[in-house]
Amino acid sequence: MNAHLGNDAAPGLPLATRQDGEYPRPQMMRARWADLDGTWSFRNTGDDPSWRAGFPAPRDIVVPFPPESVASGIDEPGFHPVVWYSRTVTAADLEAAGHDEDTPRLLLHFGAVDHRARVWIDGQFIGGHEGGHTPFTLDVTDALTSTGTGTGADAAHTLVVRAEDDPHDLTQPRGKQDWHEQPHDIWYRRTTGIWQTVWLEAVPTTSVRHLRWTNVDHETMRLTVRLTGTHPAGTRLRVEVHWTEHDEHLATVEVTVAPTAHEVDLVVPIARQANGQAEQELQWSPDAPHLVDAVVTLVAADGAPLDAVSSYFGIRTTAIGSGRFLLNDRSIDVRSVLNQGYWPESHLTAPTRQALRREVELIKELGFNAARNHQKIEDPRFLYWADRLGLMVWGEAPAAYAFSPTAVQRLMREWMDAVERDASHPSVVTWVPANESWGVQHIASDPAQQAYARSLADVTRALDPTRPVISNDGWEHPDSDIISVHDYEGDGERLARTYADDAARRRLLDGIGPADRPILVGGAQDHGQPVMLTEFGGVNHQPGVQRDDAWGYTTAADGDDWIARITALYDAVRASSFLAGSCWTQLTDTMQETNGLLNADRTPKEPIDRIRRAVLGG
Repeated sequence: MNAHLGNDAAPGLPLATRQDGEYPRPQMMRARWADLDGTWSFRNTGDDPSWRAGFPAPRDIVVPFPPESVASGIDEPGFHPVVWYSRTVTAADLEAAGHDEDTPRLLLHFGAVDHRARVWIDGQFIGGHEGGHTPFTLDVTDALTSTGTGTGADAAHTLVVRAEDDPHDLTQPRGKQDWHEQPHDIWYRRTTGIWQTVWLEAVPTTSVRHLRWTNVDHETMRLTVRLTGTHPAGTRLRVEVHWTEHDEHLATVEVTVAPTAHEVDLVVPIARQANGQAEQELQWSPDAPHLVDAVVTLVAADGAPLDAVSSYFGIRTTAIGSGRFLLNDRSIDVRSVLNQGYWPESHLTAPTRQALRREVELIKELGFNAARNHQKIEDPRFLYWADRLGLMVWGEAPAAYAFSPTAVQRLMREWMDAVERDASHPSVVTWVPANESWGVQHIASDPAQQAYARSLADVTRALDPTRPVISNDGWEHPDSDIISVHDYEGDGERLARTYADDAARRRLLDGIGPADRPILVGGAQDHGQPVMLTEFGGVNHQPGVQRDDAWGYTTAADGDDWIARITALYDAVRASSFLAGSCWTQLTDTMQETNGLLNADRTPKEPIDRIRRAVLGG
């Protein structure tokens, strides 16, 4: 159960730092919401416009699991260019969402629908969205408060969703979803249609629409609040900040909202942080993931509350300097693991919401302080657990595989939405808009592709100047704050020589890199940026059932050999005089990739303590 705040503006408002991981939008919570996940009707044969109001001969599907997955109940892993969903929205759903005279507006939220969605209620078109990895919201008030069918407690409306996901369209940001019918090489089965939570929320006519927390410095936060609806003269916005762990009130800030304003910026000073000798007591870090609760309230001129939401933030800074990654002005060795966020029974959707917490716990138990969420914009509830339990995260865009005006526009738009969604999470410390020249295969020689990668990096910095950005993770960097290298050398001694000292660093950055690719392109310069080995390892080990198509970059003979190989490669990283961090490939076996530290079911291939010693040394 969620803990609650004693808040006069909104009785029962959840305590954001102590939520249970169920709420789909963890940094902006209201007291009530209706979870629309569960059994829906489904069609994946044909594409009939008459189905907008419901369709014949449906099958059951369990949302939000994709139809390719076993967990969905459909379990058809082939191509699904168009799929249809339908669900009845009842009076009980509206009540669960908190719909009443004080909260008359109804918002329908989709966590993610891959790739293009269109939505109808009772045959009436409500709206649509393009972008398979980012959320969207539709105001469905008029549709859900019209006649529908039945009356009173029996009132019902038919919600229909059409999702279009062309498996052969390489201009769509798709990450590691395969464009072949059967998975090949490093690509996996697809995740089509609805794959994150669908939910309903009732809000006041004048309401808070979006929050964005930004670390200004060690003692100051900036809060950007977006509003919806009309707000009469004299409306005020109040922010109350509390450190729940110590039962300490930190700040109250209140500003008057201009009648025409739809976005308000507030500076929130945290006075206790002015004592530099004590500021670490409240700072967020992997070892001490302190979070601060906040209540954001809209107040009318007469003092009546108009809306209130519960939020949280972490006080921490990220930067680069002297060839190191800096967290709170102190260098920290980034010890990361590549996390595909893929489950055998449910694909890109976690099999349960509790599985997201367990994923963070396992990463930390294995000895890592960071995760690179690879080619996936992860469920915000994963980021909540990373915030709360103390795990640094690299946010990464799912790539398209074509370079064209359409591909550029699609990825740019979707990436901007992802940055905006996740920028408030203290766990997110680095942005990665491109990986291994996917979608920019000729970036070494093509000025247009170089300009695209630089523009992705620059727009990321424009949206969020507080975090370092990697323009093309792995090699061929046109403009990166961290120079990252992918190197799957399997011999520890040879790996150690490549990253030994400053002379090795110069050879690496001035020449051709480990994948026969230059590290710097397009006039990029070595300005002393941190260098990190952001993919290495990838050692194949199958202690159980042997897959015929299994592979890794090297193969261990048995468990002892596997541990010895991990240890030798980490010894090489630890011996380097200049590497500022690393990222092991990978956390779990994923389909034919059997190079995980864990099996696909998240059981360790060797005892966790043994793996942890190999990662940490000693």
